[in-house]
Amino acid sequence: MIYTINDSMATQSYQKLQVQKLSDGHPFEVISITLEKGTVFPEHTSPKNAQLILLEGDIEFHIHGIGHPLKRQQYLSFPKDVPHWVKANENSKFLIIR
Repeated sequence: MIYTINDSMATQSYQKLQVQKLSDGHPFEVISITLEKGTVFPEHTSPKNAQLILLEGDIEFHIHGIGHPLKRQQYLSFPKDVPHWVKANENSKFLIIR
């Protein structure tokens, strides 16, 4: 087995919305997302139940018409096929695991 180390999350910029797939879905998909302060990740759905882990920053996660504030190192689970959107209150970086 070959192991690889990748530091692309550390260099991912805070320029509006940046999305980077870190793994391809076997057995799960990991996506790194950065949002520049004031940027909105527009409404969308997830094809699978998902976990959001906020690594840096301050965001508001909106689902079912309710905003859920998240601070650095907080975690949120959300269901598949439910529309949601995210706003960055400061430069923020989070992982989506699904």
